[in-house]
Amino acid sequence: MFKKHAKTNEELTARLSEFSYIKNSDIYMDSACQSMRPEPVIAALNDYYKTYNACGERVKYRWGQQVDEKVEATRELVIDYLGLSQKEYVCSFTLNTTFGLNLILAQIPSDTYDQVVTSEIEHNSVFLSTIEASKRLNIPRTVLPRDEQGNLIYKKDNLNKAIIVVNAASNIDGRLLLNIRELVKDAHDAGGIVIIDAAQAFAHYHELLNDCDADAICFSGHKTYASSLGVVVIKKNFLKSLHITFVGGGMVAGVRKNDYSLLPEEDMASWLEPGLQAWGEIISLKSAVEWLKVVRPNGQKPTDYIASLAKQLFDGLSSIDGLIMINKAPASVISFYSPKIDAHRLAIFLSASGIMARSGYFCCHYYLLEKCKYPPLLRLSIGLQTTETDILKTIETIKKFA
Repeated sequence: MFKKHAKTNEELTARLSEFSYIKNSDIYMDSACQSMRPEPVIAALNDYYKTYNACGERVKYRWGQQVDEKVEATRELVIDYLGLSQKEYVCSFTLNTTFGLNLILAQIPSDTYDQVVTSEIEHNSVFLSTIEASKRLNIPRTVLPRDEQGNLIYKKDNLNKAIIVVNAASNIDGRLLLNIRELVKDAHDAGGIVIIDAAQAFAHYHELLNDCDADAICFSGHKTYASSLGVVVIKKNFLKSLHITFVGGGMVAGVRKNDYSLLPEEDMASWLEPGLQAWGEIISLKSAVEWLKVVRPNGQKPTDYIASLAKQLFDGLSSIDGLIMINKAPASVISFYSPKIDAHRLAIFLSASGIMARSGYFCCHYYLLEKCKYPPLLRLSIGLQTTETDILKTIETIKKFA
Protein backbone atom coordinates (compact mmCIF):
# COMPACT_ATOMS: atom_id res chain seq x y z
CA MET A 1 0.00 0.00 0.00
CA PHE A 2 1.08 3.53 -0.71
CA LYS A 3 1.92 5.72 2.24
CA LYS A 4 0.01 8.96 2.48
CA HIS A 5 2.26 11.81 1.47
CA ALA A 6 3.09 14.03 4.46
CA LYS A 7 3.13 17.67 3.56
CA THR A 8 6.43 19.48 3.96
CA ASN A 9 6.89 22.77 5.80
CA GLU A 10 7.32 24.44 2.42
CA GLU A 11 3.94 23.11 1.27
CA LEU A 12 2.25 24.10 4.51
CA THR A 13 3.48 27.69 4.27
CA ALA A 14 3.10 28.14 0.50
CA ARG A 15 0.74 30.81 -0.75
CA LEU A 16 -2.25 29.70 -2.78
CA SER A 17 -1.40 29.68 -6.47
CA GLU A 18 -4.33 32.04 -7.13
CA PHE A 19 -2.29 34.70 -5.28
CA SER A 20 1.06 33.87 -6.86
CA TYR A 21 1.39 37.49 -8.05
CA ILE A 22 1.97 38.61 -4.43
CA LYS A 23 5.66 38.90 -3.58
CA ASN A 24 6.84 36.76 -0.67
CA SER A 25 8.20 39.92 0.93
CA ASP A 26 4.72 41.52 0.91
CA ILE A 27 2.50 40.56 3.85
CA TYR A 28 -1.01 41.95 3.43
CA MET A 29 -2.86 42.01 6.76
CA ASP A 30 -5.73 44.36 5.90
CA SER A 31 -8.33 42.01 4.40
CA ALA A 32 -11.06 43.56 6.58
CA CYS A 33 -10.69 46.71 4.49
CA GLN A 34 -10.54 44.95 1.16
CA SER A 35 -9.47 41.45 0.22
CA MET A 36 -6.86 40.48 -2.30
CA ARG A 37 -8.31 39.19 -5.57
CA PRO A 38 -7.55 35.65 -6.74
CA GLU A 39 -6.54 35.08 -10.36
CA PRO A 40 -9.97 33.68 -11.45
CA VAL A 41 -11.63 36.95 -10.40
CA ILE A 42 -9.05 39.08 -12.18
CA ALA A 43 -9.42 36.87 -15.26
CA ALA A 44 -13.22 37.19 -15.23
CA LEU A 45 -13.02 40.98 -15.05
CA ASN A 46 -10.44 41.16 -17.82
CA ASP A 47 -12.49 38.77 -19.94
CA TYR A 48 -15.52 41.08 -19.68
CA TYR A 49 -13.56 44.17 -20.70
CA LYS A 50 -11.72 42.44 -23.51
CA THR A 51 -14.33 40.16 -25.09
CA TYR A 52 -17.91 41.31 -24.42
CA ASN A 53 -17.79 44.81 -22.90
CA ALA A 54 -21.47 45.75 -23.24
CA CYS A 55 -24.37 47.19 -21.26
CA GLY A 56 -26.67 44.74 -19.58
CA GLU A 57 -30.49 44.82 -19.44
CA ARG A 58 -30.75 47.26 -22.33
CA VAL A 59 -29.49 45.79 -25.58
CA LYS A 60 -30.37 42.94 -27.92
CA TYR A 61 -26.97 42.27 -29.45
CA ARG A 62 -24.90 39.22 -28.55
CA TRP A 63 -22.47 40.84 -26.11
CA GLY A 64 -25.29 42.35 -24.10
CA GLN A 65 -27.15 39.05 -23.98
CA GLN A 66 -23.99 37.42 -22.61
CA VAL A 67 -23.80 40.10 -19.90
CA ASP A 68 -27.47 39.54 -18.99
CA GLU A 69 -26.95 35.80 -18.63
CA LYS A 70 -23.89 36.18 -16.40
CA VAL A 71 -25.44 38.90 -14.23
CA GLU A 72 -28.57 36.80 -13.67
CA ALA A 73 -26.38 33.81 -12.83
CA THR A 74 -24.53 35.94 -10.26
CA ARG A 75 -27.80 36.95 -8.58
CA GLU A 76 -28.89 33.33 -8.31
CA LEU A 77 -25.50 32.11 -7.08
CA VAL A 78 -25.32 34.70 -4.27
CA ILE A 79 -28.80 33.81 -2.99
CA ASP A 80 -28.00 30.10 -3.22
CA TYR A 81 -24.67 30.57 -1.40
CA LEU A 82 -26.58 32.14 1.49
CA GLY A 83 -28.95 29.16 1.60
CA LEU A 84 -31.92 31.38 0.84
CA SER A 85 -34.92 30.90 -1.45
CA GLN A 86 -35.06 32.41 -4.93
CA LYS A 87 -38.83 32.66 -4.44
CA GLU A 88 -38.48 34.84 -1.34
CA TYR A 89 -35.38 36.94 -2.08
CA VAL A 90 -33.82 39.03 -4.83
CA CYS A 91 -30.22 40.13 -5.18
CA SER A 92 -29.48 43.73 -6.18
CA PHE A 93 -26.16 45.46 -6.81
CA THR A 94 -24.99 48.84 -5.65
CA LEU A 95 -21.83 50.75 -4.69
CA ASN A 96 -20.84 49.15 -1.35
CA THR A 97 -22.30 47.98 1.97
CA THR A 98 -22.70 51.53 3.26
CA PHE A 99 -24.65 52.58 0.19
CA GLY A 100 -26.88 49.52 0.38
CA LEU A 101 -27.77 50.13 4.03
CA ASN A 102 -28.54 53.78 3.39
CA LEU A 103 -30.53 52.93 0.26
CA ILE A 104 -32.82 50.63 2.25
CA LEU A 105 -33.21 52.82 5.34
CA ALA A 106 -33.86 55.97 3.31
CA GLN A 107 -36.82 54.33 1.55
CA ILE A 108 -38.66 52.82 4.53
CA PRO A 109 -42.01 54.64 4.72
CA SER A 110 -42.97 56.71 7.75
CA ASP A 111 -45.48 55.33 10.27
CA THR A 112 -44.38 51.75 9.55
CA TYR A 113 -42.11 51.03 12.52
CA ASP A 114 -41.86 52.43 16.04
CA GLN A 115 -38.14 52.32 16.80
CA VAL A 116 -34.63 51.83 15.41
CA VAL A 117 -32.22 49.42 17.12
CA THR A 118 -28.53 48.82 16.58
CA SER A 119 -25.51 47.76 18.65
CA GLU A 120 -22.55 49.53 20.16
CA ILE A 121 -19.86 47.76 18.08
CA GLU A 122 -21.14 48.82 14.68
CA HIS A 123 -19.17 50.26 11.79
CA ASN A 124 -20.11 53.85 10.93
CA SER A 125 -22.03 52.51 7.93
CA VAL A 126 -24.60 51.15 10.38
CA PHE A 127 -24.17 53.61 13.23
CA LEU A 128 -24.60 56.75 11.14
CA SER A 129 -27.32 55.46 8.84
CA THR A 130 -29.45 54.39 11.81
CA ILE A 131 -29.03 57.84 13.37
CA GLU A 132 -30.36 59.41 10.20
CA ALA A 133 -33.17 56.85 9.89
CA SER A 134 -34.28 57.66 13.43
CA LYS A 135 -34.32 61.38 12.62
CA ARG A 136 -36.15 61.00 9.31
CA LEU A 137 -38.79 58.63 10.66
CA ASN A 138 -39.07 60.57 13.95
CA ILE A 139 -38.79 57.41 16.04
CA PRO A 140 -36.45 56.62 18.98
CA ARG A 141 -33.15 54.83 18.48
CA THR A 142 -31.64 52.34 20.92
CA VAL A 143 -27.98 51.22 21.04
CA LEU A 144 -27.66 47.76 22.60
CA PRO A 145 -24.57 45.94 23.92
CA ARG A 146 -23.06 42.75 22.54
CA ASP A 147 -21.49 40.08 24.74
CA GLU A 148 -17.90 38.85 24.38
CA GLN A 149 -18.97 36.26 21.80
CA GLY A 150 -20.91 38.82 19.77
CA ASN A 151 -24.49 37.95 20.71
CA LEU A 152 -26.84 40.92 20.76
CA ILE A 153 -28.16 41.46 24.29
CA TYR A 154 -31.80 42.53 24.13
CA LYS A 155 -35.19 42.41 25.75
CA LYS A 156 -38.35 41.58 23.84
CA ASP A 157 -39.48 45.21 24.21
CA ASN A 158 -36.43 46.28 22.20
CA LEU A 159 -37.84 44.44 19.20
CA ASN A 160 -41.42 45.70 19.11
CA LYS A 161 -42.04 47.07 15.59
CA ALA A 162 -38.31 47.77 15.37
CA ILE A 163 -35.94 48.35 12.48
CA ILE A 164 -32.92 46.35 13.69
CA VAL A 165 -29.60 46.89 11.91
CA VAL A 166 -26.55 44.98 13.18
CA ASN A 167 -23.37 43.41 11.87
CA ALA A 168 -22.92 39.64 11.60
CA ALA A 169 -19.19 39.95 12.26
CA SER A 170 -17.35 42.87 13.86
CA ASN A 171 -14.59 44.66 11.96
CA ILE A 172 -12.95 45.44 15.32
CA ASP A 173 -12.40 42.00 16.80
CA GLY A 174 -14.34 39.56 14.64
CA ARG A 175 -17.10 38.91 17.17
CA LEU A 176 -19.98 37.01 15.55
CA LEU A 177 -23.73 37.54 15.87
CA LEU A 178 -24.18 33.98 17.10
CA ASN A 179 -27.81 34.53 18.10
CA ILE A 180 -28.74 35.80 14.64
CA ARG A 181 -31.51 33.24 14.05
CA GLU A 182 -33.06 33.81 17.48
CA LEU A 183 -32.89 37.58 16.94
CA VAL A 184 -34.59 37.37 13.54
CA LYS A 185 -37.37 35.13 14.83
CA ASP A 186 -38.00 37.27 17.90
CA ALA A 187 -38.00 40.44 15.79
CA HIS A 188 -40.48 39.03 13.30
CA ASP A 189 -42.73 37.83 16.13
CA ALA A 190 -42.68 41.40 17.46
CA GLY A 191 -43.50 43.01 14.12
CA GLY A 192 -39.96 44.15 13.42
CA ILE A 193 -37.42 43.66 10.65
CA VAL A 194 -33.71 42.76 10.69
CA ILE A 195 -31.13 44.17 8.30
CA ILE A 196 -27.70 42.52 8.49
CA ASP A 197 -24.36 44.16 7.73
CA ALA A 198 -22.50 41.11 6.41
CA ALA A 199 -19.44 42.95 5.09
CA GLN A 200 -17.07 41.00 7.36
CA ALA A 201 -19.07 37.77 7.39
CA PHE A 202 -19.86 36.79 3.81
CA ALA A 203 -16.38 35.60 2.82
CA HIS A 204 -15.23 33.77 5.96
CA TYR A 205 -18.38 33.13 8.01
CA HIS A 206 -21.12 32.74 5.42
CA GLU A 207 -22.46 29.64 7.23
CA LEU A 208 -23.62 32.01 9.98
CA LEU A 209 -25.85 33.75 7.44
CA ASN A 210 -27.25 30.60 5.84
CA ASP A 211 -31.02 30.45 5.98
CA CYS A 212 -31.16 33.11 8.72
CA ASP A 213 -34.40 34.63 7.32
CA ALA A 214 -33.17 38.23 7.70
CA ASP A 215 -35.15 40.83 5.80
CA ALA A 216 -32.03 42.15 4.07
CA ILE A 217 -28.35 41.22 3.98
CA CYS A 218 -25.82 43.77 2.73
CA PHE A 219 -22.17 43.12 1.93
CA SER A 220 -19.31 44.31 -0.27
CA GLY A 221 -17.66 42.43 -3.09
CA HIS A 222 -14.29 44.01 -2.33
CA LYS A 223 -14.24 42.28 1.07
CA THR A 224 -15.25 39.01 -0.59
CA TYR A 225 -12.34 38.44 -2.98
CA ALA A 226 -14.26 40.20 -5.77
CA SER A 227 -14.14 43.64 -7.35
CA SER A 228 -15.40 46.79 -5.65
CA LEU A 229 -19.16 46.33 -5.48
CA GLY A 230 -22.11 46.46 -3.09
CA VAL A 231 -24.67 43.67 -2.77
CA VAL A 232 -28.16 43.73 -1.25
CA VAL A 233 -30.01 40.45 -0.78
CA ILE A 234 -33.53 41.43 0.25
CA LYS A 235 -36.88 39.78 0.85
CA LYS A 236 -39.34 40.50 -1.92
CA ASN A 237 -42.12 41.38 0.53
CA PHE A 238 -39.85 43.84 2.33
CA LEU A 239 -38.75 45.37 -0.96
CA LYS A 240 -42.40 45.83 -1.98
CA SER A 241 -43.00 47.77 1.25
CA LEU A 242 -40.33 50.38 0.47
CA HIS A 243 -41.22 53.76 -0.94
CA ILE A 244 -38.86 53.74 -3.92
CA THR A 245 -37.59 57.30 -4.36
CA PHE A 246 -33.99 56.78 -5.55
CA VAL A 247 -34.80 56.26 -9.19
CA GLY A 248 -33.34 56.37 -12.66
CA GLY A 249 -32.80 54.51 -15.91
CA GLY A 250 -32.98 50.73 -16.03
CA MET A 251 -35.73 50.35 -13.43
CA VAL A 252 -38.86 51.68 -15.14
CA ALA A 253 -41.37 50.09 -17.49
CA GLY A 254 -42.95 53.35 -18.57
CA VAL A 255 -42.62 57.12 -18.04
CA ARG A 256 -45.36 59.71 -18.37
CA LYS A 257 -45.14 63.50 -18.06
CA ASN A 258 -45.60 63.52 -14.29
CA ASP A 259 -45.47 59.84 -13.39
CA TYR A 260 -43.71 56.56 -14.06
CA SER A 261 -44.11 52.85 -13.35
CA LEU A 262 -41.40 50.51 -12.10
CA LEU A 263 -40.52 47.29 -13.87
CA PRO A 264 -42.80 44.36 -12.95
CA GLU A 265 -42.15 42.13 -9.97
CA GLU A 266 -40.19 39.56 -11.98
CA ASP A 267 -37.54 42.32 -12.33
CA MET A 268 -37.73 43.53 -8.74
CA ALA A 269 -33.96 43.48 -8.28
CA SER A 270 -33.81 46.52 -10.56
CA TRP A 271 -35.83 48.58 -8.06
CA LEU A 272 -32.59 49.15 -6.11
CA GLU A 273 -30.45 49.60 -9.23
CA PRO A 274 -30.98 53.04 -10.81
CA GLY A 275 -28.62 53.80 -13.66
CA LEU A 276 -25.93 51.78 -15.37
CA GLN A 277 -24.45 48.99 -13.27
CA ALA A 278 -20.86 47.77 -12.83
CA TRP A 279 -21.36 44.79 -15.12
CA GLY A 280 -17.79 43.52 -15.06
CA GLU A 281 -17.62 43.75 -11.27
CA ILE A 282 -20.90 41.87 -10.91
CA ILE A 283 -19.65 39.11 -13.18
CA SER A 284 -16.37 38.89 -11.25
CA LEU A 285 -18.38 38.41 -8.04
CA LYS A 286 -19.75 35.21 -9.53
CA SER A 287 -16.19 33.98 -10.07
CA ALA A 288 -15.30 34.90 -6.47
CA VAL A 289 -18.21 32.94 -5.00
CA GLU A 290 -17.51 29.96 -7.25
CA TRP A 291 -13.89 30.05 -6.12
CA LEU A 292 -14.85 30.26 -2.43
CA LYS A 293 -16.98 27.16 -2.87
CA VAL A 294 -14.10 25.00 -4.12
CA VAL A 295 -10.83 26.47 -2.82
CA ARG A 296 -9.10 24.33 -0.17
CA PRO A 297 -5.96 25.99 1.21
CA ASN A 298 -3.77 23.26 2.72
CA GLY A 299 -6.69 20.89 2.10
CA GLN A 300 -8.95 22.85 4.48
CA LYS A 301 -12.23 24.66 4.01
CA PRO A 302 -11.69 28.43 3.97
CA THR A 303 -13.38 28.81 7.36
CA ASP A 304 -11.09 26.22 8.96
CA TYR A 305 -7.98 27.63 7.31
CA ILE A 306 -8.76 31.15 8.54
CA ALA A 307 -9.51 29.79 12.02
CA SER A 308 -6.16 27.99 12.25
CA LEU A 309 -4.20 31.08 11.21
CA ALA A 310 -6.28 33.28 13.52
CA LYS A 311 -5.46 31.08 16.52
CA GLN A 312 -1.76 31.15 15.73
CA LEU A 313 -1.80 34.93 15.36
CA PHE A 314 -3.90 35.48 18.49
CA ASP A 315 -1.74 33.18 20.63
CA GLY A 316 1.45 34.78 19.34
CA LEU A 317 0.29 38.34 19.97
CA SER A 318 -1.10 37.43 23.39
CA SER A 319 2.36 36.19 24.43
CA ILE A 320 4.02 39.57 23.75
CA ASP A 321 4.52 41.56 26.93
CA GLY A 322 2.96 45.01 26.86
CA LEU A 323 0.32 44.45 24.18
CA ILE A 324 -3.25 45.19 25.20
CA MET A 325 -5.49 42.82 23.24
CA ILE A 326 -8.97 43.99 22.27
CA ASN A 327 -9.94 40.49 21.14
CA LYS A 328 -11.06 37.99 23.75
CA ALA A 329 -10.65 35.12 21.29
CA PRO A 330 -9.06 34.37 17.91
CA ALA A 331 -10.80 35.77 14.84
CA SER A 332 -9.98 36.75 11.29
CA VAL A 333 -9.78 40.33 12.64
CA ILE A 334 -7.51 41.03 15.63
CA SER A 335 -6.99 44.46 17.21
CA PHE A 336 -4.64 45.61 19.96
CA TYR A 337 -2.49 48.50 21.15
CA SER A 338 0.70 49.13 23.08
CA PRO A 339 0.93 51.88 25.71
CA LYS A 340 4.58 52.32 24.72
CA ILE A 341 4.19 53.01 21.01
CA ASP A 342 1.53 54.85 19.01
CA ALA A 343 -0.39 52.52 16.70
CA HIS A 344 0.15 54.77 13.68
CA ARG A 345 3.91 54.72 14.25
CA LEU A 346 3.81 50.96 14.68
CA ALA A 347 1.93 50.63 11.39
CA ILE A 348 4.67 52.68 9.68
CA PHE A 349 7.40 50.50 11.24
CA LEU A 350 5.57 47.36 10.11
CA SER A 351 5.24 48.78 6.60
CA ALA A 352 9.01 49.21 6.46
CA SER A 353 9.20 45.45 7.09
CA GLY A 354 6.74 44.68 4.32
CA ILE A 355 3.75 44.17 6.63
CA MET A 356 0.59 46.08 5.72
CA ALA A 357 -1.75 46.68 8.68
CA ARG A 358 -4.47 49.18 9.58
CA SER A 359 -4.16 51.68 12.42
CA GLY A 360 -6.75 53.98 13.95
CA TYR A 361 -10.42 53.45 14.83
CA PHE A 362 -11.56 51.49 11.75
CA CYS A 363 -14.73 53.60 11.25
CA CYS A 364 -16.00 52.50 14.68
CA HIS A 365 -15.56 55.82 16.43
CA TYR A 366 -18.44 55.56 18.87
CA TYR A 367 -17.44 52.27 20.46
CA LEU A 368 -13.66 52.58 20.36
CA LEU A 369 -13.19 56.29 21.00
CA GLU A 370 -16.31 57.58 22.76
CA LYS A 371 -17.36 54.55 24.81
CA CYS A 372 -14.12 52.65 25.46
CA LYS A 373 -11.79 55.67 25.09
CA TYR A 374 -9.06 53.58 23.54
CA PRO A 375 -6.02 55.15 21.93
CA PRO A 376 -5.61 54.39 18.21
CA LEU A 377 -5.44 50.63 17.65
CA LEU A 378 -3.53 48.40 15.29
CA ARG A 379 -5.63 45.86 13.40
CA LEU A 380 -4.43 42.72 11.66
CA SER A 381 -6.96 41.01 9.40
CA ILE A 382 -6.07 37.83 7.59
CA GLY A 383 -7.37 36.37 4.35
CA LEU A 384 -6.96 33.34 2.14
CA GLN A 385 -3.77 34.85 0.71
CA THR A 386 -2.21 34.73 4.20
CA THR A 387 0.30 31.99 5.00
CA GLU A 388 1.75 30.59 8.20
CA THR A 389 5.03 32.26 7.27
CA ASP A 390 3.21 35.61 7.11
CA ILE A 391 1.82 35.03 10.60
CA LEU A 392 5.18 34.07 12.11
CA LYS A 393 6.99 37.04 10.56
CA THR A 394 4.26 39.43 11.71
CA ILE A 395 4.44 38.17 15.29
CA GLU A 396 8.24 38.37 15.39
CA THR A 397 8.27 41.85 13.88
CA ILE A 398 5.71 43.21 16.33
CA LYS A 399 7.63 41.61 19.20
CA LYS A 400 10.76 43.43 18.08
CA PHE A 401 9.06 46.84 17.90
CA ALA A 402 6.66 46.58 20.84
